[in-house]
Amino acid sequence: MPATSTPPGTQPSRQPYRLDESESTPSPAPTIESAEIQSRYGRTPARKRRDRRILWGLGGVFVVVLGAWVLWTGLDGASTQIEARDIGHTIIDEHTVSVTFEVSLPVDRTASCAVQALNESYSVVGWKIIDLPPSTLYTRSFTEILSTTTLSNTGLIYQCWLT
Repeated sequence: MPATSTPPGTQPSRQPYRLDESESTPSPAPTIESAEIQSRYGRTPARKRRDRRILWGLGGVFVVVLGAWVLWTGLDGASTQIEARDIGHTIIDEHTVSVTFEVSLPVDRTASCAVQALNESYSVVGWKIIDLPPSTLYTRSFTEILSTTTLSNTGLIYQCWLT
């Protein structure tokens, strides 16, 4: 006998059996809240307009601040770049180190660079500020001799800035 057959003597039903056969009670229609209830819970038209104005105002302030920040950081154009790169160092003796470095800066601009010597524990044992004269070349190489307080194991460029 197939699994979907009906018992003998019973007529098969064409409609599926429903648990809620009661058709006498219609489902309630959604009710519209009264103005008093909307006012009680703060859902008035005036409040909606005020909330919308506040959101538009905050959005406008955000756009203005973001635009000002983009102009200040990205489109300034007045900031010129200077780049410094270590080439090498030579330890001459216990109290002297030679540092060779390369600086790229705008043409005909002066700059200053701080050169440092470090020991094994990365403590500064020598420091010198060098003034770079203007030049028609964008990239120049320099070698500077630093005096140190103790034996250094490295010499490098710390920072350069336009003057």
